[in-house]
Amino acid sequence: MKMSITTNPVLLMIQLSTALVVLISCGGKPKAGGPGAGAPTGPAPYKSAEVYSGPATMFYSYPATVQGEQNVEIRPKVDGFIQNIFVDEGATVHKGQPLFELRNPQYEAAVRSAVAAVKIAEADVQTAEMDVEKVKPLVERKIISDYELQSKQYALNSKKASLASAQADLVNAKVNVGYTYLTSPSNGVIGTIPYKVGSLVSSTSTNPLTTVYNTNNIYVYFSLNEKQLLEFSRTVKGTTLKEKLATMADVSLILADGTEYPEKGRIVTASGLISTETGSVRFRADFPNKPGLILSGSSATIKVPVQIVDALLIPQNATYDMQGQKFVYTLSDKDSTVNTGVSVSANPIGNLYVVESGLKKGDKLVVEGVGNLRPGMAIKPQPSNPDSLYADAGKSMVHTKL
Repeated sequence: MKMSITTNPVLLMIQLSTALVVLISCGGKPKAGGPGAGAPTGPAPYKSAEVYSGPATMFYSYPATVQGEQNVEIRPKVDGFIQNIFVDEGATVHKGQPLFELRNPQYEAAVRSAVAAVKIAEADVQTAEMDVEKVKPLVERKIISDYELQSKQYALNSKKASLASAQADLVNAKVNVGYTYLTSPSNGVIGTIPYKVGSLVSSTSTNPLTTVYNTNNIYVYFSLNEKQLLEFSRTVKGTTLKEKLATMADVSLILADGTEYPEKGRIVTASGLISTETGSVRFRADFPNKPGLILSGSSATIKVPVQIVDALLIPQNATYDMQGQKFVYTLSDKDSTVNTGVSVSANPIGNLYVVESGLKKGDKLVVEGVGNLRPGMAIKPQPSNPDSLYADAGKSMVHTKL
């Protein structure tokens, strides 16, 4: 069938009117279940919660180095060739245990010479004593003058002084020989031994013969820069640094493999001044090391707890940034959103921010979907489970400080 298109204006108007009536009668009412059916009405639901108020624990993490309670370098006091090495690297030794024997014939010769000198001096003393005893009766009988007796007595005193000097030389020679035997100054573990048997060593040698590490207790050293120190001073109780250290809880140690060391330690000292070279203050924590698990020179991470008595916490998901400022949407009495600026600590506790200003205890805020909100928007609050929302407040969360 061919379609005819009229050019008569009147007929064209009639055709358009008829078509419009047909369209209205067919599509003027939406069908049941169509796009317009079941559209939501009223405020949209959003998860909300009160600001957390209560105690919280934050753990700051600092890189640290580990040293033994004693790190004693073994250096010779005399020159000599290494004749014997009685221990091996990594061996456990006790105080007084022989480590090295040096060989230097001149010290043994010096002992023999000193022994001979003592014997000569002793003979000289005996001779001088005999001279004194021989002169005494002659003086008593006035055969010779007192001057002769005094002269013999002075000679005896001189010989006795020579004997004392010879005996001192002998002691010194024996001491030098004793220095050729090197023993451990304390209980500990032997470090590296850079020299071998036959090596010539002296008190001026660059490297020590070895180092004995006493690791029954270990010292863990870490540093805080000036900003971190100020934050530490404001957070920890006490008026002086000594008082603050005394009130701190035990600290933990994370080993190089990421596991936590089973023993707890305590921070016992701080340098008390900021180093001009590093711009930081050095702290020392002491840990027991009875199993000998940690070796001197190890690297680790120390966890320092900071107790917050009355913290205000909010989820990080509840915040958004605008022009460098953090904001949250709090709820008014009529459940409409209020754009509220907040100041938070740079150190979060897990997924929670520590609020410094802008909110107070009892404030309610939207905790999810804040990107879809605008100020003054009415919503339907849906309470969140505070136990799961603020679970990190009761955990040992770690914040790394580099």
